[in-house]
Amino acid sequence: MYLNFVWHFHQPIYHLPDSKEYLLPWVNYHATRNYWQMLRLVEEAEFPCTINLVPSLLEQIVDYAGERACDPVLQALSKPAEKLSPEEIALLKRFFPLFHSEDSPARLQQRILEFHFSPLLQPENRSKEELLQLRSSILKELINYFKKLNRQGLVELTVTPFYHPLLPLLIDLAQARNEAPELPEFKHPGDARWHLEAARQFFQETFGFAPAGLWPSEGAISQAACELMAASGYRYTMTDEYILWKSLDHRPSPALLYRPYESGGVRVFFRDRELSDLIGFEYHRWPAEQAVADFLRKLEKKSEGVPEEALCSIILDGENPWGAYRHNGIDFLRLLFEKIKSSGRFRPILPGEYLSSHARAESLKIINGTWMSSFFKWVGHPEKVRTWKRLAEARASCGFSRYLAVAEGSDWFWWAGETGEKEFDLLFSSYLEKASTREG
Repeated sequence: MYLNFVWHFHQPIYHLPDSKEYLLPWVNYHATRNYWQMLRLVEEAEFPCTINLVPSLLEQIVDYAGERACDPVLQALSKPAEKLSPEEIALLKRFFPLFHSEDSPARLQQRILEFHFSPLLQPENRSKEELLQLRSSILKELINYFKKLNRQGLVELTVTPFYHPLLPLLIDLAQARNEAPELPEFKHPGDARWHLEAARQFFQETFGFAPAGLWPSEGAISQAACELMAASGYRYTMTDEYILWKSLDHRPSPALLYRPYESGGVRVFFRDRELSDLIGFEYHRWPAEQAVADFLRKLEKKSEGVPEEALCSIILDGENPWGAYRHNGIDFLRLLFEKIKSSGRFRPILPGEYLSSHARAESLKIINGTWMSSFFKWVGHPEKVRTWKRLAEARASCGFSRYLAVAEGSDWFWWAGETGEKEFDLLFSSYLEKASTREG
Protein backbone atom coordinates (compact mmCIF):
# COMPACT_ATOMS: atom_id res chain seq x y z
CA MET A 1 0.00 0.00 0.00
CA TYR A 2 1.15 3.53 -0.77
CA LEU A 3 1.38 6.36 1.79
CA ASN A 4 0.92 10.03 0.96
CA PHE A 5 2.27 12.22 3.78
CA VAL A 6 1.35 15.91 3.45
CA TRP A 7 2.63 18.55 5.88
CA HIS A 8 0.80 21.90 5.78
CA PHE A 9 2.94 25.00 6.47
CA HIS A 10 0.87 28.10 7.11
CA GLN A 11 0.95 31.50 8.78
CA PRO A 12 -1.44 34.39 8.14
CA ILE A 13 -0.22 37.91 7.40
CA TYR A 14 1.31 39.38 10.57
CA HIS A 15 2.42 42.78 9.29
CA LEU A 16 0.39 45.96 8.97
CA PRO A 17 -0.72 47.14 5.50
CA ASP A 18 2.03 48.74 3.38
CA SER A 19 4.49 48.11 6.18
CA LYS A 20 7.15 45.63 7.22
CA GLU A 21 6.19 46.14 10.87
CA TYR A 22 5.26 42.66 12.06
CA LEU A 23 3.01 42.47 15.11
CA LEU A 24 3.52 38.75 15.78
CA PRO A 25 6.77 36.72 15.61
CA TRP A 26 5.58 33.32 14.45
CA VAL A 27 6.97 33.25 10.90
CA ASN A 28 10.46 33.94 12.24
CA TYR A 29 10.04 31.38 15.04
CA HIS A 30 8.64 28.50 12.96
CA ALA A 31 11.08 29.01 10.09
CA THR A 32 14.11 28.24 12.23
CA ARG A 33 12.55 25.75 14.63
CA ASN A 34 10.09 23.73 12.54
CA TYR A 35 10.20 24.38 8.77
CA TRP A 36 13.95 23.80 8.59
CA GLN A 37 13.68 20.77 10.88
CA MET A 38 11.01 19.07 8.76
CA LEU A 39 13.12 19.49 5.63
CA ARG A 40 16.22 18.14 7.37
CA LEU A 41 14.40 15.06 8.70
CA VAL A 42 12.91 14.29 5.27
CA GLU A 43 16.35 14.68 3.69
CA GLU A 44 18.07 12.61 6.36
CA ALA A 45 15.57 9.73 6.08
CA GLU A 46 15.15 10.06 2.29
CA PHE A 47 11.44 9.80 3.00
CA PRO A 48 9.24 11.33 0.25
CA CYS A 49 6.73 13.83 1.60
CA THR A 50 4.54 16.58 0.25
CA ILE A 51 4.88 20.03 1.79
CA ASN A 52 2.05 22.45 1.27
CA LEU A 53 3.05 26.12 1.33
CA VAL A 54 0.67 29.02 1.77
CA PRO A 55 1.73 32.09 -0.25
CA SER A 56 1.05 34.39 2.72
CA LEU A 57 3.74 32.44 4.58
CA LEU A 58 6.18 32.45 1.67
CA GLU A 59 5.83 36.22 1.27
CA GLN A 60 6.81 36.71 4.89
CA ILE A 61 9.71 34.26 4.79
CA VAL A 62 11.07 36.32 1.90
CA ASP A 63 10.69 39.49 4.02
CA TYR A 64 12.66 37.97 6.89
CA ALA A 65 15.28 36.52 4.55
CA GLY A 66 15.77 39.97 3.03
CA GLU A 67 15.99 41.53 6.51
CA ARG A 68 13.00 43.74 5.74
CA ALA A 69 10.73 42.30 8.43
CA CYS A 70 10.81 43.85 11.86
CA ASP A 71 8.94 42.31 14.78
CA PRO A 72 9.09 43.32 18.46
CA VAL A 73 10.33 39.92 19.65
CA LEU A 74 13.23 39.86 17.19
CA GLN A 75 14.10 43.42 18.17
CA ALA A 76 14.10 42.52 21.86
CA LEU A 77 16.24 39.44 21.29
CA SER A 78 18.77 41.34 19.19
CA LYS A 79 19.48 44.32 21.46
CA PRO A 80 21.96 44.32 24.38
CA ALA A 81 20.33 42.61 27.35
CA GLU A 82 21.05 45.51 29.68
CA LYS A 83 19.05 47.81 27.43
CA LEU A 84 15.85 45.75 27.55
CA SER A 85 12.95 47.76 28.93
CA PRO A 86 10.43 46.27 31.39
CA GLU A 87 7.89 46.35 28.56
CA GLU A 88 10.18 44.32 26.29
CA ILE A 89 10.85 41.77 29.01
CA ALA A 90 7.11 41.43 29.59
CA LEU A 91 6.57 41.02 25.84
CA LEU A 92 9.13 38.21 25.60
CA LYS A 93 7.54 36.40 28.53
CA ARG A 94 4.07 36.88 27.06
CA PHE A 95 4.98 35.21 23.78
CA PHE A 96 7.21 32.57 25.41
CA PRO A 97 5.54 31.84 28.78
CA LEU A 98 7.75 28.77 29.26
CA PHE A 99 10.40 31.23 30.46
CA HIS A 100 8.19 33.49 32.60
CA SER A 101 10.18 32.76 35.77
CA GLU A 102 13.54 33.81 34.29
CA ASP A 103 14.78 36.90 36.15
CA SER A 104 18.00 37.62 34.24
CA PRO A 105 17.38 39.60 31.01
CA ALA A 106 20.50 38.11 29.41
CA ARG A 107 19.49 34.59 30.35
CA LEU A 108 15.93 35.25 29.17
CA GLN A 109 17.20 36.33 25.76
CA GLN A 110 19.53 33.35 25.50
CA ARG A 111 16.91 30.75 26.46
CA ILE A 112 14.26 32.15 24.09
CA LEU A 113 16.79 32.36 21.26
CA GLU A 114 17.78 28.74 21.84
CA PHE A 115 14.08 27.82 21.79
CA HIS A 116 13.85 29.34 18.29
CA PHE A 117 15.89 26.46 16.85
CA SER A 118 15.44 22.75 16.26
CA PRO A 119 17.32 20.60 18.78
CA LEU A 120 19.06 19.13 15.71
CA LEU A 121 21.12 22.32 15.64
CA GLN A 122 22.24 22.01 19.30
CA PRO A 123 21.44 25.67 20.01
CA GLU A 124 22.42 25.34 23.68
CA ASN A 125 26.07 25.16 22.57
CA ARG A 126 25.98 28.50 20.75
CA SER A 127 26.30 32.10 21.86
CA LYS A 128 23.65 34.76 21.34
CA GLU A 129 25.60 36.23 18.43
CA GLU A 130 26.05 32.81 16.82
CA LEU A 131 22.32 32.09 17.14
CA LEU A 132 21.35 35.39 15.55
CA GLN A 133 23.70 34.67 12.65
CA LEU A 134 22.37 31.12 12.33
CA ARG A 135 18.83 32.46 12.21
CA SER A 136 19.74 34.78 9.36
CA SER A 137 21.50 32.01 7.43
CA ILE A 138 18.57 29.58 7.71
CA LEU A 139 16.02 32.14 6.56
CA LYS A 140 18.15 33.22 3.59
CA GLU A 141 18.48 29.61 2.40
CA LEU A 142 15.04 28.24 3.31
CA ILE A 143 13.39 28.75 -0.11
CA ASN A 144 16.42 27.17 -1.77
CA TYR A 145 16.15 24.22 0.62
CA PHE A 146 12.57 23.61 -0.57
CA LYS A 147 13.81 23.79 -4.17
CA LYS A 148 16.69 21.42 -3.52
CA LEU A 149 14.55 18.65 -2.01
CA ASN A 150 11.98 19.10 -4.75
CA ARG A 151 14.68 18.64 -7.42
CA GLN A 152 15.87 15.51 -5.62
CA GLY A 153 12.37 14.03 -5.74
CA LEU A 154 12.07 13.93 -1.95
CA VAL A 155 9.50 16.70 -1.64
CA GLU A 156 6.49 17.59 -3.74
CA LEU A 157 5.44 21.20 -3.24
CA THR A 158 1.78 22.15 -3.28
CA VAL A 159 0.02 25.40 -2.52
CA THR A 160 -3.05 26.93 -0.85
CA PRO A 161 -5.24 29.84 -2.05
CA PHE A 162 -3.18 32.99 -1.52
CA TYR A 163 -4.32 34.44 1.80
CA HIS A 164 -5.84 31.19 3.10
CA PRO A 165 -9.57 31.91 2.55
CA LEU A 166 -12.40 29.40 2.90
CA LEU A 167 -13.13 28.94 -0.79
CA PRO A 168 -16.73 27.62 -0.47
CA LEU A 169 -17.69 30.57 1.73
CA LEU A 170 -16.22 33.13 -0.66
CA ILE A 171 -18.17 31.46 -3.45
CA ASP A 172 -21.37 31.65 -1.39
CA LEU A 173 -21.45 32.27 2.37
CA ALA A 174 -25.03 31.00 2.43
CA GLN A 175 -23.58 27.47 2.50
CA ALA A 176 -22.87 28.02 6.21
CA ARG A 177 -26.13 29.74 7.10
CA ASN A 178 -27.60 26.57 8.58
CA GLU A 179 -24.88 26.85 11.23
CA ALA A 180 -25.21 30.63 11.72
CA PRO A 181 -28.53 32.05 10.41
CA GLU A 182 -27.39 35.65 11.00
CA LEU A 183 -24.61 35.48 8.41
CA PRO A 184 -24.79 38.26 5.79
CA GLU A 185 -25.03 37.92 2.03
CA PHE A 186 -21.59 37.27 0.57
CA LYS A 187 -21.29 35.67 -2.84
CA HIS A 188 -18.04 36.37 -4.68
CA PRO A 189 -16.71 33.42 -6.70
CA GLY A 190 -14.43 35.87 -8.54
CA ASP A 191 -12.60 36.52 -5.25
CA ALA A 192 -12.09 32.77 -4.77
CA ARG A 193 -10.69 32.49 -8.26
CA TRP A 194 -8.30 35.40 -7.60
CA HIS A 195 -6.85 33.57 -4.57
CA LEU A 196 -6.37 30.42 -6.67
CA GLU A 197 -4.79 32.14 -9.66
CA ALA A 198 -2.64 34.55 -7.62
CA ALA A 199 -1.31 31.62 -5.56
CA ARG A 200 -0.42 29.73 -8.74
CA GLN A 201 1.36 32.73 -10.24
CA PHE A 202 3.29 33.52 -7.04
CA PHE A 203 4.33 29.88 -6.69
CA GLN A 204 5.53 29.87 -10.31
CA GLU A 205 7.58 33.03 -9.71
CA THR A 206 9.07 31.60 -6.50
CA PHE A 207 9.88 28.05 -7.58
CA GLY A 208 10.02 28.21 -11.36
CA PHE A 209 7.15 25.82 -12.03
CA ALA A 210 3.39 25.79 -11.54
CA PRO A 211 1.98 23.66 -8.71
CA ALA A 212 -0.08 20.63 -9.67
CA GLY A 213 -1.69 20.21 -6.26
CA LEU A 214 -3.63 22.32 -3.80
CA TRP A 215 -4.58 21.89 -0.16
CA PRO A 216 -7.61 24.20 0.11
CA SER A 217 -7.48 26.37 3.23
CA GLU A 218 -8.81 24.35 6.20
CA GLY A 219 -9.54 21.53 3.74
CA ALA A 220 -12.65 23.56 2.82
CA ILE A 221 -14.08 22.25 -0.41
CA SER A 222 -17.24 22.11 -2.50
CA GLN A 223 -18.24 21.09 -6.01
CA ALA A 224 -18.03 24.72 -7.16
CA ALA A 225 -14.61 25.09 -5.53
CA CYS A 226 -13.33 22.01 -7.40
CA GLU A 227 -14.53 23.48 -10.67
CA LEU A 228 -12.69 26.73 -9.93
CA MET A 229 -9.52 24.80 -9.08
CA ALA A 230 -9.65 22.96 -12.41
CA ALA A 231 -10.32 26.20 -14.29
CA SER A 232 -7.29 27.74 -12.55
CA GLY A 233 -5.00 24.94 -13.72
CA TYR A 234 -4.74 22.63 -10.72
CA ARG A 235 -4.56 18.90 -11.29
CA TYR A 236 -5.47 17.61 -7.83
CA THR A 237 -6.68 18.70 -4.41
CA MET A 238 -7.03 17.17 -0.95
CA THR A 239 -9.50 17.26 1.93
CA ASP A 240 -10.89 15.28 4.87
CA GLU A 241 -12.47 11.82 4.70
CA TYR A 242 -15.68 12.99 6.38
CA ILE A 243 -16.56 14.87 3.20
CA LEU A 244 -16.19 11.64 1.26
CA TRP A 245 -18.63 9.80 3.52
CA LYS A 246 -21.14 12.66 3.23
CA SER A 247 -20.71 12.74 -0.53
CA LEU A 248 -21.04 8.97 -0.94
CA ASP A 249 -23.66 8.64 1.81
CA HIS A 250 -21.65 5.65 2.97
CA ARG A 251 -20.13 4.40 6.21
CA PRO A 252 -16.32 4.64 6.49
CA SER A 253 -14.36 2.03 4.54
CA PRO A 254 -10.61 1.96 3.78
CA ALA A 255 -11.33 0.40 0.39
CA LEU A 256 -13.33 3.50 -0.57
CA LEU A 257 -11.07 5.99 1.21
CA TYR A 258 -7.69 4.91 -0.10
CA ARG A 259 -8.10 6.02 -3.71
CA PRO A 260 -8.51 9.30 -5.60
CA TYR A 261 -11.80 10.52 -7.02
CA GLU A 262 -12.59 12.98 -9.81
CA SER A 263 -14.73 15.99 -9.07
CA GLY A 264 -15.24 19.12 -11.12
CA GLY A 265 -12.19 18.40 -13.27
CA VAL A 266 -9.67 17.72 -10.48
CA ARG A 267 -8.56 14.57 -8.70
CA VAL A 268 -9.39 14.57 -5.00
CA PHE A 269 -7.47 12.75 -2.26
CA PHE A 270 -9.21 12.27 1.10
CA ARG A 271 -7.09 12.10 4.22
CA ASP A 272 -7.35 9.38 6.85
CA ARG A 273 -8.66 11.47 9.72
CA GLU A 274 -7.79 9.03 12.50
CA LEU A 275 -4.15 8.56 11.51
CA SER A 276 -3.65 12.27 10.74
CA ASP A 277 -5.18 13.41 14.03
CA LEU A 278 -3.27 10.85 16.09
CA ILE A 279 -0.02 12.46 14.91
CA GLY A 280 -1.39 15.99 15.22
CA PHE A 281 -3.11 15.78 18.59
CA GLU A 282 -2.48 12.53 20.48
CA TYR A 283 0.89 10.82 20.01
CA HIS A 284 2.82 13.61 21.73
CA ARG A 285 1.51 12.07 24.99
CA TRP A 286 3.16 8.70 24.21
CA PRO A 287 6.77 7.50 24.18
CA ALA A 288 7.95 7.58 20.56
CA GLU A 289 8.39 3.80 20.33
CA GLN A 290 4.84 3.12 21.54
CA ALA A 291 3.33 5.81 19.32
CA VAL A 292 5.03 4.53 16.17
CA ALA A 293 4.14 0.92 16.99
CA ASP A 294 0.50 1.90 17.50
CA PHE A 295 0.47 3.86 14.23
CA LEU A 296 1.83 0.89 12.29
CA ARG A 297 -0.63 -1.52 13.92
CA LYS A 298 -3.51 0.71 12.90
CA LEU A 299 -2.10 1.14 9.41
CA GLU A 300 -1.69 -2.62 8.97
CA LYS A 301 -5.26 -3.22 10.13
CA LYS A 302 -6.60 -0.63 7.70
CA SER A 303 -4.58 -2.09 4.83
CA GLU A 304 -6.20 -5.51 5.13
CA GLY A 305 -8.39 -6.22 2.16
CA VAL A 306 -7.42 -3.16 0.12
CA PRO A 307 -5.63 -3.54 -3.24
CA GLU A 308 -1.87 -3.05 -3.53
CA GLU A 309 -2.35 0.24 -5.38
CA ALA A 310 -4.38 1.72 -2.49
CA LEU A 311 -3.13 5.11 -1.27
CA CYS A 312 -3.52 6.26 2.33
CA SER A 313 -3.25 10.06 2.68
CA ILE A 314 -2.03 11.41 6.02
CA ILE A 315 -2.41 15.19 6.02
CA LEU A 316 -1.86 17.57 8.93
CA ASP A 317 -0.23 20.71 10.22
CA GLY A 318 3.53 20.50 9.75
CA GLU A 319 4.60 23.16 12.25
CA ASN A 320 2.50 23.31 15.43
CA PRO A 321 2.31 19.70 16.70
CA TRP A 322 6.01 19.32 17.44
CA GLY A 323 6.06 21.79 20.32
CA ALA A 324 4.02 19.31 22.35
CA TYR A 325 6.33 16.38 21.55
CA ARG A 326 9.48 15.48 23.42
CA HIS A 327 12.59 16.72 21.60
CA ASN A 328 10.37 18.75 19.23
CA GLY A 329 9.06 15.56 17.59
CA ILE A 330 12.46 14.48 16.26
CA ASP A 331 12.50 11.06 17.93
CA PHE A 332 8.95 10.29 16.81
CA LEU A 333 9.43 11.42 13.21
CA ARG A 334 12.77 9.67 12.77
CA LEU A 335 11.37 6.39 14.07
CA LEU A 336 8.17 6.74 12.07
CA PHE A 337 10.05 7.27 8.82
CA GLU A 338 12.48 4.44 9.58
CA LYS A 339 9.80 1.87 10.48
CA ILE A 340 7.65 2.67 7.46
CA LYS A 341 10.58 2.39 5.06
CA SER A 342 11.74 -0.91 6.56
CA SER A 343 8.25 -2.42 6.80
CA GLY A 344 8.24 -3.87 3.30
CA ARG A 345 4.48 -3.37 3.29
CA PHE A 346 4.14 0.37 2.86
CA ARG A 347 5.72 2.69 0.31
CA PRO A 348 5.74 6.49 0.72
CA ILE A 349 4.94 8.19 -2.57
CA LEU A 350 4.37 11.71 -3.84
CA PRO A 351 0.83 12.38 -5.09
CA GLY A 352 1.97 13.59 -8.51
CA GLU A 353 3.91 10.36 -9.04
CA TYR A 354 0.94 8.31 -7.90
CA LEU A 355 -1.44 10.02 -10.32
CA SER A 356 1.01 9.51 -13.19
CA SER A 357 0.87 5.75 -12.72
CA HIS A 358 -2.68 5.35 -11.38
CA ALA A 359 -4.95 7.34 -13.65
CA ARG A 360 -8.29 5.69 -12.83
CA ALA A 361 -10.63 7.74 -10.63
CA GLU A 362 -14.34 7.36 -9.97
CA SER A 363 -16.46 10.45 -10.52
CA LEU A 364 -17.85 12.05 -7.36
CA LYS A 365 -20.09 15.03 -6.63
CA ILE A 366 -18.58 16.74 -3.59
CA ILE A 367 -20.71 17.89 -0.65
CA ASN A 368 -19.14 20.94 0.99
CA GLY A 369 -17.21 20.82 4.26
CA THR A 370 -13.83 21.31 5.94
CA TRP A 371 -11.18 19.22 7.70
CA MET A 372 -13.33 19.71 10.81
CA SER A 373 -16.41 18.54 8.87
CA SER A 374 -18.55 21.70 9.17
CA PHE A 375 -17.89 25.46 8.97
CA PHE A 376 -18.90 26.01 12.60
CA LYS A 377 -15.39 26.93 13.78
CA TRP A 378 -15.43 29.94 11.42
CA VAL A 379 -19.07 31.06 11.79
CA GLY A 380 -20.44 29.66 15.06
CA HIS A 381 -19.91 32.59 17.44
CA PRO A 382 -21.49 36.08 17.49
CA GLU A 383 -18.06 37.67 17.05
CA LYS A 384 -17.37 35.49 14.01
CA VAL A 385 -20.70 36.52 12.48
CA ARG A 386 -19.87 40.16 13.20
CA THR A 387 -16.50 39.72 11.46
CA TRP A 388 -18.25 38.32 8.36
CA LYS A 389 -20.64 41.27 8.40
CA ARG A 390 -17.75 43.74 8.52
CA LEU A 391 -16.11 41.96 5.57
CA ALA A 392 -19.35 41.84 3.59
CA GLU A 393 -20.00 45.56 4.14
CA ALA A 394 -16.51 46.49 2.97
CA ARG A 395 -16.77 44.22 -0.07
CA ALA A 396 -20.17 45.64 -1.02
CA SER A 397 -19.14 49.27 -0.66
CA CYS A 398 -15.58 49.22 -1.99
CA GLY A 399 -15.19 46.16 -4.19
CA PHE A 400 -12.28 43.73 -4.31
CA SER A 401 -8.67 44.68 -3.60
CA ARG A 402 -5.55 42.96 -2.35
CA TYR A 403 -6.19 44.48 1.07
CA LEU A 404 -9.64 42.92 1.08
CA ALA A 405 -8.12 39.61 -0.04
CA VAL A 406 -6.01 39.58 3.14
CA ALA A 407 -9.16 40.23 5.19
CA GLU A 408 -10.81 37.23 3.51
CA GLY A 409 -8.32 34.85 5.16
CA SER A 410 -9.76 32.14 7.38
CA ASP A 411 -7.60 32.95 10.42
CA TRP A 412 -9.48 36.11 11.38
CA PHE A 413 -12.72 34.11 11.60
CA TRP A 414 -11.07 31.18 13.39
CA TRP A 415 -9.80 33.43 16.19
CA ALA A 416 -12.70 35.93 16.38
CA GLY A 417 -14.26 35.69 19.82
CA GLU A 418 -11.71 33.10 20.96
CA THR A 419 -8.37 34.79 21.54
CA GLY A 420 -6.96 37.35 23.89
CA GLU A 421 -4.33 38.36 21.33
CA LYS A 422 -5.36 41.87 20.35
CA GLU A 423 -3.10 41.70 17.29
CA PHE A 424 -5.52 39.53 15.31
CA ASP A 425 -8.36 42.00 15.43
CA LEU A 426 -5.97 44.90 14.84
CA LEU A 427 -4.56 43.25 11.71
CA PHE A 428 -8.00 42.36 10.33
CA SER A 429 -9.32 45.86 11.06
CA SER A 430 -6.27 47.50 9.50
CA TYR A 431 -6.65 45.61 6.21
CA LEU A 432 -10.40 46.15 6.14
CA GLU A 433 -9.91 49.88 6.72
CA LYS A 434 -7.29 50.02 3.98
CA ALA A 435 -9.61 48.16 1.61
CA SER A 436 -12.30 50.71 2.36
CA THR A 437 -10.09 53.57 1.13
CA ARG A 438 -10.24 52.04 -2.39
CA GLU A 439 -6.46 52.16 -2.63
CA GLY A 440 -6.05 48.43 -3.29
